Amino acid sequence: MTKKKNHILSKSIVHIIFIAASLICILPLILVIGVSFTDENSLMMSGYHFIPKVFSLDAYKYVFTGATSVIRAYAVTIFVTAAGTFLHLLFMSMLAYALTREEVTARNKISLFVYIPVLFSGGLVPYYMLMTRYLHLKNTIWVLILVQLVSATNVLIMKNFFRNIPQSLIESARIDGSGEFRTFFSIVLPLSTPSLASIGLFVAIAYWNDWMTCSLYIETPKLHTLQYLLQSLMNNIGYLQANAGASHSMEQAILTLPSEGARMATCVLAIGPIIFLYPFLQKYFAKGLTIGAVKE
Repeated sequence: MTKKKNHILSKSIVHIIFIAASLICILPLILVIGVSFTDENSLMMSGYHFIPKVFSLDAYKYVFTGATSVIRAYAVTIFVTAAGTFLHLLFMSMLAYALTREEVTARNKISLFVYIPVLFSGGLVPYYMLMTRYLHLKNTIWVLILVQLVSATNVLIMKNFFRNIPQSLIESARIDGSGEFRTFFSIVLPLSTPSLASIGLFVAIAYWNDWMTCSLYIETPKLHTLQYLLQSLMNNIGYLQANAGASHSMEQAILTLPSEGARMATCVLAIGPIIFLYPFLQKYFAKGLTIGAVKE
Protein backbone atom coordinates (compact mmCIF):
# COMPACT_ATOMS: atom_id res chain seq x y z
CA MET A 1 0.00 0.00 0.00
CA THR A 2 2.87 2.36 0.83
CA LYS A 3 4.55 1.68 -2.52
CA LYS A 4 1.26 2.36 -4.30
CA LYS A 5 0.84 5.69 -2.49
CA ASN A 6 4.42 6.69 -3.30
CA HIS A 7 3.86 5.80 -6.94
CA ILE A 8 0.65 7.88 -7.09
CA LEU A 9 2.38 10.79 -5.35
CA SER A 10 5.41 10.76 -7.65
CA LYS A 11 3.15 10.44 -10.70
CA SER A 12 1.04 13.40 -9.52
CA ILE A 13 4.15 15.54 -9.00
CA VAL A 14 5.38 14.73 -12.51
CA HIS A 15 1.97 15.62 -13.95
CA ILE A 16 1.90 18.92 -12.07
CA ILE A 17 5.38 19.82 -13.33
CA PHE A 18 4.44 19.08 -16.93
CA ILE A 19 1.14 20.93 -16.65
CA ALA A 20 2.96 23.97 -15.27
CA ALA A 21 5.55 23.80 -18.07
CA SER A 22 2.76 23.53 -20.66
CA LEU A 23 0.96 26.54 -19.22
CA ILE A 24 4.18 28.56 -19.31
CA CYS A 25 4.40 27.82 -23.05
CA ILE A 26 0.70 28.18 -23.93
CA LEU A 27 -0.38 31.23 -21.90
CA PRO A 28 1.87 33.74 -23.75
CA LEU A 29 0.46 32.50 -27.06
CA ILE A 30 -3.11 32.90 -25.78
CA LEU A 31 -2.25 36.41 -24.57
CA VAL A 32 -0.85 37.36 -27.99
CA ILE A 33 -4.02 36.12 -29.70
CA GLY A 34 -6.21 37.97 -27.22
CA VAL A 35 -4.32 41.24 -27.66
CA SER A 36 -4.47 40.97 -31.45
CA PHE A 37 -8.30 41.01 -31.24
CA THR A 38 -8.46 43.89 -28.75
CA ASP A 39 -9.32 47.49 -29.59
CA GLU A 40 -6.26 49.78 -29.49
CA ASN A 41 -7.90 52.32 -27.15
CA SER A 42 -8.82 49.53 -24.75
CA LEU A 43 -5.19 48.38 -24.76
CA MET A 44 -3.99 51.87 -23.91
CA MET A 45 -6.53 52.26 -21.11
CA SER A 46 -6.56 48.85 -19.43
CA GLY A 47 -3.50 47.02 -20.77
CA TYR A 48 -3.22 43.42 -21.96
CA HIS A 49 -5.88 40.81 -21.17
CA PHE A 50 -6.31 37.19 -22.20
CA ILE A 51 -9.95 37.89 -23.15
CA PRO A 52 -10.47 41.13 -25.13
CA LYS A 53 -12.51 43.72 -23.22
CA VAL A 54 -13.40 45.47 -26.46
CA PHE A 55 -13.29 43.12 -29.45
CA SER A 56 -11.84 44.58 -32.65
CA LEU A 57 -10.50 43.41 -35.99
CA ASP A 58 -8.70 46.68 -36.74
CA ALA A 59 -5.26 45.12 -36.31
CA TYR A 60 -5.95 42.40 -38.90
CA LYS A 61 -7.58 44.93 -41.22
CA TYR A 62 -4.44 47.04 -41.03
CA VAL A 63 -2.17 44.04 -41.67
CA PHE A 64 -4.33 42.93 -44.62
CA THR A 65 -4.52 46.44 -46.08
CA GLY A 66 -2.53 45.07 -48.98
CA ALA A 67 -4.30 41.70 -48.94
CA THR A 68 -2.91 40.69 -52.33
CA SER A 69 0.69 41.14 -51.21
CA VAL A 70 0.07 39.23 -47.96
CA ILE A 71 -1.54 36.28 -49.76
CA ARG A 72 1.28 36.28 -52.34
CA ALA A 73 3.85 36.38 -49.53
CA TYR A 74 2.11 33.40 -47.90
CA ALA A 75 2.31 31.48 -51.18
CA VAL A 76 6.01 32.28 -51.63
CA THR A 77 6.82 31.31 -48.03
CA ILE A 78 4.87 28.05 -48.20
CA PHE A 79 6.59 27.07 -51.45
CA VAL A 80 10.05 27.98 -50.14
CA THR A 81 9.43 26.11 -46.87
CA ALA A 82 8.05 22.97 -48.53
CA ALA A 83 10.56 22.81 -51.39
CA GLY A 84 13.49 23.87 -49.21
CA THR A 85 12.75 21.33 -46.48
CA PHE A 86 12.32 18.50 -48.99
CA LEU A 87 15.52 19.32 -50.89
CA HIS A 88 17.44 19.91 -47.66
CA LEU A 89 16.50 16.48 -46.31
CA LEU A 90 17.23 14.83 -49.67
CA PHE A 91 20.71 16.27 -50.25
CA MET A 92 21.68 16.20 -46.58
CA SER A 93 20.71 12.53 -46.16
CA MET A 94 22.39 11.50 -49.42
CA LEU A 95 25.63 13.20 -48.41
CA ALA A 96 25.50 11.75 -44.89
CA TYR A 97 24.83 8.24 -46.21
CA ALA A 98 27.69 8.46 -48.71
CA LEU A 99 30.07 9.47 -45.92
CA THR A 100 29.20 6.33 -43.96
CA ARG A 101 29.94 3.92 -46.83
CA GLU A 102 33.38 2.31 -46.73
CA GLU A 103 33.40 2.07 -50.54
CA VAL A 104 33.74 5.85 -50.79
CA THR A 105 37.52 6.15 -50.70
CA ALA A 106 37.65 9.92 -50.09
CA ARG A 107 34.97 9.96 -47.40
CA ASN A 108 37.35 11.08 -44.64
CA LYS A 109 38.58 14.04 -46.69
CA ILE A 110 35.03 14.97 -47.66
CA SER A 111 33.99 14.70 -44.00
CA LEU A 112 36.71 17.18 -43.14
CA PHE A 113 35.33 19.68 -45.67
CA VAL A 114 31.86 19.14 -44.20
CA TYR A 115 33.12 19.64 -40.65
CA ILE A 116 35.08 22.86 -41.33
CA PRO A 117 31.95 25.09 -41.75
CA VAL A 118 30.81 24.01 -38.28
CA LEU A 119 33.85 25.78 -36.82
CA PHE A 120 34.51 28.59 -39.33
CA SER A 121 32.41 30.78 -41.57
CA GLY A 122 33.48 32.71 -44.65
CA GLY A 123 31.30 35.66 -43.69
CA LEU A 124 28.46 37.51 -45.33
CA VAL A 125 30.40 39.37 -48.04
CA PRO A 126 31.90 36.28 -49.79
CA TYR A 127 28.54 34.53 -49.52
CA TYR A 128 26.76 37.51 -51.06
CA MET A 129 29.28 37.63 -53.91
CA LEU A 130 28.86 33.91 -54.52
CA MET A 131 25.07 34.15 -54.77
CA THR A 132 24.92 37.32 -56.86
CA ARG A 133 28.05 37.61 -58.98
CA TYR A 134 28.87 33.95 -59.70
CA LEU A 135 25.59 32.05 -59.35
CA HIS A 136 23.40 34.98 -60.51
CA LEU A 137 20.61 34.05 -58.11
CA LYS A 138 19.64 37.55 -57.00
CA ASN A 139 15.91 38.27 -57.35
CA THR A 140 15.12 34.60 -57.93
CA ILE A 141 13.09 32.35 -55.67
CA TRP A 142 15.86 29.74 -55.69
CA VAL A 143 18.17 31.92 -53.62
CA LEU A 144 15.68 31.62 -50.75
CA ILE A 145 16.04 27.83 -50.95
CA LEU A 146 19.74 27.36 -51.74
CA VAL A 147 20.98 29.50 -48.84
CA GLN A 148 19.93 26.80 -46.34
CA LEU A 149 20.06 23.80 -48.66
CA VAL A 150 22.70 21.85 -46.71
CA SER A 151 23.59 22.12 -43.03
CA ALA A 152 26.90 20.65 -41.88
CA THR A 153 25.47 20.04 -38.40
CA ASN A 154 22.53 18.06 -39.77
CA VAL A 155 24.87 16.05 -42.01
CA LEU A 156 26.92 15.03 -38.97
CA ILE A 157 23.76 14.10 -37.04
CA MET A 158 22.43 11.93 -39.87
CA LYS A 159 25.87 10.45 -40.43
CA ASN A 160 25.90 9.13 -36.86
CA PHE A 161 22.35 7.83 -37.28
CA PHE A 162 23.16 5.95 -40.50
CA ARG A 163 26.08 4.24 -38.77
CA ASN A 164 23.61 2.53 -36.43
CA ILE A 165 21.75 0.88 -39.31
CA PRO A 166 22.79 -2.82 -39.45
CA GLN A 167 25.23 -3.41 -42.29
CA SER A 168 23.77 -6.89 -42.77
CA LEU A 169 20.56 -5.25 -43.95
CA ILE A 170 22.37 -3.34 -46.69
CA GLU A 171 24.46 -6.39 -47.66
CA SER A 172 21.30 -8.48 -47.96
CA ALA A 173 19.80 -5.91 -50.31
CA ARG A 174 22.93 -6.00 -52.45
CA ILE A 175 22.84 -9.79 -52.63
CA ASP A 176 19.24 -9.53 -53.83
CA GLY A 177 20.40 -7.26 -56.65
CA SER A 178 19.39 -3.90 -55.19
CA GLY A 179 21.39 -0.91 -56.41
CA GLU A 180 22.67 1.92 -54.24
CA PHE A 181 19.78 4.28 -54.99
CA ARG A 182 17.14 1.62 -54.45
CA THR A 183 18.77 0.53 -51.19
CA PHE A 184 18.95 4.12 -50.03
CA PHE A 185 15.36 5.07 -50.89
CA SER A 186 13.69 1.73 -50.08
CA ILE A 187 15.59 0.62 -46.95
CA VAL A 188 17.74 3.36 -45.43
CA LEU A 189 15.33 6.30 -45.61
CA PRO A 190 12.27 4.42 -44.23
CA LEU A 191 14.38 3.36 -41.23
CA SER A 192 15.46 6.98 -40.76
CA THR A 193 11.97 8.50 -40.68
CA PRO A 194 12.07 9.61 -36.99
CA SER A 195 15.36 11.46 -37.37
CA LEU A 196 14.34 12.94 -40.74
CA ALA A 197 11.07 14.17 -39.22
CA SER A 198 12.87 15.79 -36.29
CA ILE A 199 15.45 17.52 -38.48
CA GLY A 200 12.80 18.39 -41.06
CA LEU A 201 10.71 20.24 -38.48
CA PHE A 202 13.61 22.46 -37.42
CA VAL A 203 14.60 23.06 -41.04
CA ALA A 204 11.01 24.01 -41.92
CA ILE A 205 10.89 26.46 -39.01
CA ALA A 206 14.20 27.97 -40.14
CA TYR A 207 12.88 28.46 -43.69
CA TRP A 208 9.57 29.83 -42.43
CA ASN A 209 11.15 32.37 -40.06
CA ASP A 210 13.91 33.49 -42.43
CA TRP A 211 13.58 37.15 -43.45
CA MET A 212 17.26 38.10 -43.67
CA THR A 213 17.81 36.22 -46.94
CA CYS A 214 14.92 38.05 -48.58
CA SER A 215 16.23 41.43 -47.39
CA LEU A 216 19.67 40.69 -48.86
CA TYR A 217 18.89 39.10 -52.20
CA ILE A 218 15.30 39.99 -53.16
CA GLU A 219 14.21 43.37 -54.51
CA THR A 220 11.17 42.19 -56.48
CA PRO A 221 7.98 42.67 -54.39
CA LYS A 222 6.42 39.55 -55.93
CA LEU A 223 9.09 37.38 -54.25
CA HIS A 224 8.86 38.90 -50.78
CA THR A 225 8.35 36.31 -48.06
CA LEU A 226 5.79 36.60 -45.29
CA GLN A 227 8.37 37.26 -42.58
CA TYR A 228 10.03 40.02 -44.59
CA LEU A 229 6.66 41.61 -45.36
CA LEU A 230 5.65 41.58 -41.69
CA GLN A 231 9.07 42.90 -40.70
CA SER A 232 8.63 45.78 -43.15
CA LEU A 233 5.19 46.44 -41.69
CA MET A 234 6.64 46.71 -38.18
CA ASN A 235 9.39 49.01 -39.44
CA ASN A 236 6.77 51.26 -41.04
CA ILE A 237 4.84 51.45 -37.77
CA GLY A 238 8.03 52.31 -35.91
CA TYR A 239 8.89 55.01 -38.45
CA LEU A 240 5.44 56.59 -38.18
CA GLN A 241 5.60 56.59 -34.39
CA ALA A 242 9.09 58.12 -34.41
CA ASN A 243 7.95 60.93 -36.71
CA ALA A 244 4.52 61.46 -35.21
CA GLY A 245 5.19 65.14 -34.49
CA ALA A 246 6.27 65.98 -38.03
CA SER A 247 2.79 67.06 -39.08
CA HIS A 248 -0.72 67.26 -37.67
CA SER A 249 -2.10 64.79 -40.21
CA MET A 250 0.60 62.22 -39.40
CA GLU A 251 -0.11 62.64 -35.69
CA GLN A 252 -3.80 61.96 -36.27
CA ALA A 253 -2.90 58.86 -38.33
CA ILE A 254 -0.76 57.57 -35.48
CA LEU A 255 -3.61 58.00 -33.00
CA THR A 256 -5.85 55.76 -35.12
CA LEU A 257 -3.11 53.26 -35.91
CA PRO A 258 -3.51 49.87 -34.11
CA SER A 259 0.22 49.62 -33.43
CA GLU A 260 0.19 47.17 -30.49
CA GLY A 261 -2.60 45.07 -31.96
CA ALA A 262 -0.84 45.00 -35.34
CA ARG A 263 2.33 43.69 -33.73
CA MET A 264 0.42 40.86 -32.10
CA ALA A 265 -1.53 40.16 -35.29
CA THR A 266 1.70 39.78 -37.22
CA CYS A 267 2.89 37.27 -34.61
CA VAL A 268 -0.30 35.24 -35.01
CA LEU A 269 -0.04 35.31 -38.80
CA ALA A 270 3.63 34.33 -38.66
CA ILE A 271 3.36 31.35 -36.28
CA GLY A 272 -0.14 30.16 -37.18
CA PRO A 273 0.53 27.84 -40.13
CA ILE A 274 3.86 26.42 -38.95
CA ILE A 275 2.46 25.42 -35.55
CA PHE A 276 0.17 22.87 -37.24
CA LEU A 277 3.22 20.77 -38.18
CA TYR A 278 3.74 19.62 -34.60
CA PRO A 279 0.69 17.31 -34.28
CA PHE A 280 1.57 15.53 -37.54
CA LEU A 281 5.20 14.93 -36.50
CA GLN A 282 4.55 14.09 -32.85
CA LYS A 283 4.37 10.34 -33.49
CA TYR A 284 7.81 10.40 -35.13
CA PHE A 285 9.30 12.15 -32.10
CA ALA A 286 7.86 9.49 -29.81
CA LYS A 287 9.21 6.76 -32.07
CA GLY A 288 12.61 8.42 -32.20
CA LEU A 289 12.85 8.43 -28.39
CA THR A 290 12.32 4.67 -28.23
CA ILE A 291 14.76 3.70 -30.98
CA GLY A 292 17.48 1.57 -29.47
CA ALA A 293 15.65 1.22 -26.13
CA VAL A 294 14.70 -2.41 -26.84
CA LYS A 295 17.13 -4.83 -28.40
CA GLU A 296 16.29 -8.26 -29.66
